[in-house]
Amino acid sequence: MSARHPIIAVTGSSGAGTTTVTRTFQQIFRRESIAAAIVEGDSFHRYDRREMRAKVAQAQEEPHSTFSHFGPDANLFEELDDLFRSYGETGGGRTRRYLHDEKEAAPYGQDPGTFTPWEEIEPGTDLLFYEGLHGCVRTERVDLARHADLKIGVVPIVNLEWIQKIHRDRNMRGYSEEAIVDTILRRMPDYVKYICPQFSSTDVNFQRVPTVDTSNPFIARDIPTSDESMLVIRFTRPKGIDFPYLLSMLKDSFMTRPNTIVCPGDKMALAMQLIFTPMIWQLADRKKKAF
Repeated sequence: MSARHPIIAVTGSSGAGTTTVTRTFQQIFRRESIAAAIVEGDSFHRYDRREMRAKVAQAQEEPHSTFSHFGPDANLFEELDDLFRSYGETGGGRTRRYLHDEKEAAPYGQDPGTFTPWEEIEPGTDLLFYEGLHGCVRTERVDLARHADLKIGVVPIVNLEWIQKIHRDRNMRGYSEEAIVDTILRRMPDYVKYICPQFSSTDVNFQRVPTVDTSNPFIARDIPTSDESMLVIRFTRPKGIDFPYLLSMLKDSFMTRPNTIVCPGDKMALAMQLIFTPMIWQLADRKKKAF
């Protein structure tokens, strides 16, 4: 872990709630007057949107292909590792942006689904905040987890994740159920090898668990809402966590293990404010003492 320039890494799959995490942290940064270098995981994909579609189409023609955006073939793990290492040591490093839509692309005069040129992080930031799929990924060549000072996992149970993907791909992208199932099966090896292990390296995990029947995700009519979910929050090191305070502040919450608290799903943003504000104070204090 870096002592001089802190790194916060939020790891979670699409639709898991990572957007809520980013928004919550931005509120904390504004309130505490912290200048954060914010890095999106999409910026370290290997291929732009057009290239990725071509690669996926090619993979679909190969019976045993496991190509997916979860694995190293579709991502720049080594460049991301270099950024984490460099930022922790110097407060600098190279990054870029992935332009998701017309609004993001317009200022750059580029097409949506492309990357901006690589550039240096603006000097003078207080910490680096990463949100994406691979903030704690480990391979034979890289170990992102060792660089980060605060590691957060955000993940739904797998059936809920599938429901979200099925609804998005069917309703927004027009994919057939057969094509969606093929995609889920093709990317499963990378999910098991590169995504799941990260949640054993995190300091705090947030897992959304529906309280409605999701036993067959392929026939689910609706995506369970936060009101129809509970949030399981697990702390790797519970020492120093004020559980009585959290229980009093999070209505209808309870503990299931000495390191685990459960609260209603719609309390996610509040829970993060309560848990991470003091942790960010600690990171800021450590940085001051390091200089």
